[in-house]
Amino acid sequence: MSATASAGARRLAAATLAAGALISVVALPASAADHVRHERSRVTISEVQYDAPGRDDRSNRSLNLEWVEITNTARHGVNLDGWTLENEDGRTYTFDGYRLRGRTTVRIHTGFGRDTATDLFQGSRHEIWGNRSDTATLRNDRGRFIDSESWGHHRHGDHRHGDHRHTDNGHHHR
Repeated sequence: MSATASAGARRLAAATLAAGALISVVALPASAADHVRHERSRVTISEVQYDAPGRDDRSNRSLNLEWVEITNTARHGVNLDGWTLENEDGRTYTFDGYRLRGRTTVRIHTGFGRDTATDLFQGSRHEIWGNRSDTATLRNDRGRFIDSESWGHHRHGDHRHGDHRHTDNGHHHR
């Protein structure tokens, strides 16, 4: 093989390697985009209004000012049918045939009302969330822990979960 043919072969090999490296770099973002496309849904308790503003008179209006917000931060919707939201005393709300769209929030009120895409109602005639302390726990339809939010002093120690902020007006959010 002549020196010219050998140099040409080396240039061809170098060009092929460079092209392969360039294709690998260009393909990387596409695979990352595929990963994002198949992301798992992330459902969290995003905010809690555990002490209704004003006087707690057990009126439906007062009860509905006590609520928990559940947010789906993912792009795709999540079927919440059979999921539960429970307080420390075991009072449980079970989602029935509800689908939380991607990147949306639903507010679960304590009292009575007409369910919509953004507001659900537990149908309770009594406060559910403790004003001094409590924990809201969200579980999926298989009973698996999804998220919880706690406030105040707890019987079992301080069970604060996640990054959240407490205020003295009965409002609690991340």
